[in-house]
Amino acid sequence: MLRHRRRTRITLGIFVLIICFVMMGLKTLRPDSAAFGSPFGLGLLPDVRKESNLDTGRRVEAQPKAWTQSVAPRFAAMQSEIEELPPPNYDLHVFYYTWYGNPQFDGKYIHWNHKLLKHWDAKIANSYPTGVHVPPDDIGANFFPQLGPYSSRDPSVIDAHMKQIRSASIGVLSLSWYPPGMSDENGQPWDDLVPAILDAAHRYSLQVTFHIEPYTNRDDRSLRSNVVYIIDKYGSHPAFYRYKTSTGRTLPMFYIYDSYVTSPDTWANLLTISGSESVRNTPYDGIFIALIVDEKHKYDIHRSGFDGLYTYFATNGFSFGSSHNHWSSLKAFCDTNNLIFIPSVGPGYMDTSIRPWNFQNTRKRINGKYYETSLNAALMVRPSIISITSFNEWHEGTQIEEAVPKTYRQFKYEDYLPHKPNVYLQLTRKWSEKFTKEKDNWLI
Repeated sequence: MLRHRRRTRITLGIFVLIICFVMMGLKTLRPDSAAFGSPFGLGLLPDVRKESNLDTGRRVEAQPKAWTQSVAPRFAAMQSEIEELPPPNYDLHVFYYTWYGNPQFDGKYIHWNHKLLKHWDAKIANSYPTGVHVPPDDIGANFFPQLGPYSSRDPSVIDAHMKQIRSASIGVLSLSWYPPGMSDENGQPWDDLVPAILDAAHRYSLQVTFHIEPYTNRDDRSLRSNVVYIIDKYGSHPAFYRYKTSTGRTLPMFYIYDSYVTSPDTWANLLTISGSESVRNTPYDGIFIALIVDEKHKYDIHRSGFDGLYTYFATNGFSFGSSHNHWSSLKAFCDTNNLIFIPSVGPGYMDTSIRPWNFQNTRKRINGKYYETSLNAALMVRPSIISITSFNEWHEGTQIEEAVPKTYRQFKYEDYLPHKPNVYLQLTRKWSEKFTKEKDNWLI
């Protein structure tokens, strides 16, 4: 018996020595730059980011016990939360804006301090106030975000947005985009933010397409340059969205806002096979979606060589394209001419915080009824894709992002009461699931 116990202790001792040698060997294989192994994803957690010092560039000595006790459980919990979210619907796209800034991340407020726009008729303009909004309590919006006047560069905001989008069972965000060094008149360039958006979207199994804005002197040549830039720089990212055509090709999709301001002949140079700047049947081919406002635009869109059209505006009746009663005829036109019809739905519209004279285009939300009516109208025409205006266009009050009640001085912001801040995300999820089921029935 004693001999057996002595043999067992010797065997265990040898086993422990082998384990020690293996662990020492593995430690020597770890890169010098490694702190807790791969840092992917940690930058999106402010508390984790602080603990890892990834933002300072300093080397952090490995703390296996600290990692096990604090960071690892939270990272695992985050992964578990993502897995519990509803599956993304890649046929449901939402317009997403990254033009917001605040002093903490940008040195000043951007877009939240939007100026009050004057009416083009001087007689009308004189009847309304002018000036700018003064954040943080006074912002250029009729609703107030739950996250406050945030910066689009804040990693925690990006993560929260991706989580909200995924929770709504949306699969694709259409990212408002200007070329490097360019922006709208109220903002600053943000192309450098695209990699962070792609990374965060990928973590939530979302995909990203580009909504190209009408920058100065946009034409066939400049847009070709934009497409080459986007595909070369971002096309290899796993979150880069590609649409599968009826012929089996998978091509990137580009929404072209205000496409109608450029002539059909100019667009044809880019979008037809014989065009001088043609991208067709090249590595930079894609699915190009034009904006329809007036009825005549559908003929221009077809002649230009676009692959489809979208309606964008969330105001039913504002334009021919945004009017629900025209969607059936637009879908028929697209089917006849081998075009994709993408109706744009929205929860409402209210932009009087920046256009105080534009009350006639206000569309009240009616506790979600306006949104559901819009979604139902879209499903009635059996589209392959539905777009949502918008996730966070706060200036025009089309956001489905979470909002909270707030009163500042004599002004009371609109809110989602009596519902919770996430009510429009919940409604989107409900209709996303309905959309998926309806599409399955259309194929029968």
